[in-house]
Amino acid sequence: MDIQRVLVVGAGAMGSQIALVCARAGLAVTCHDIDETRIEAARHDLRERSDRDVAKGRQSRADEDAAWQRLTFGTDLAGLAAEADFVIEAAVEKLDIKRSLFADLDRLTPPHAILATNSSSFVPSKLADATARPGLVCNVHFFNPALVMKCVEVVAGPQTTSETVEAAVELVRRLGKTPVVLDKEIPGFVANRILNAVRDEAVFLYESGVASVEAIDTACRTALGYPMGPFELMDLTGVDIGYFTKQARYAETGDPRDAPSKSVREMVERGDLGRKTGRGWYVYDESGQKIAPA
Repeated sequence: MDIQRVLVVGAGAMGSQIALVCARAGLAVTCHDIDETRIEAARHDLRERSDRDVAKGRQSRADEDAAWQRLTFGTDLAGLAAEADFVIEAAVEKLDIKRSLFADLDRLTPPHAILATNSSSFVPSKLADATARPGLVCNVHFFNPALVMKCVEVVAGPQTTSETVEAAVELVRRLGKTPVVLDKEIPGFVANRILNAVRDEAVFLYESGVASVEAIDTACRTALGYPMGPFELMDLTGVDIGYFTKQARYAETGDPRDAPSKSVREMVERGDLGRKTGRGWYVYDESGQKIAPA
């Protein structure tokens, strides 16, 4: 498949960065969101990231300006979807919303378009039957921050065609990323299942009174070589993202071990979601710099 036009659905941190990654790779990209305020926030955040990358010599001004010429935003899903060759959905981690969105995308995109989700919670078979093109549904799971992280997990469902997987892998390589292809679908895929095991143990140690948040993060950085501790990473990606992921896993398995932990649930209920709200496991200043443990 000759993929030239990409639609990213969802202008949050992941979706907006995925859109700029695609634009930098020479693709025509549209980024959709139902909220104009979120679109403006995405533009502002991406412009700041672009300026920093240029200032640090990671991108040339000419290349970055050209990428922005290829990147557009909008709220009209029907208009933006009409010419898409490849869709990357990066909406909220709620299955009913994603299924409704995939049904709409199936109706609005050209028949050849591949419909991919960035979700790590929901495998292709959870979404494919919401469409009339299950063979063209897959996961392309980027990692945060998408502008930096190299890995992209490519996951096929039972009905996904080999041609769809090949097209997704080729797109990932074109974006300058490293594709990791799973041989069978499983919630959480590879990296996040390993990461979640670490995260669950870290929360268990904290809730059991074994060590503080800061002590556990320090141990992971200085003993295990992690670039950041599990609590710091939860704050970076959003405490609510992990919460929704655990909720989805628990709904599927019914295993109490898969349910969100007490401390995470309480943080989400308070609205303490990490860096984006200024408070999570740590407190942050207006620039997103960590001040102290919460």
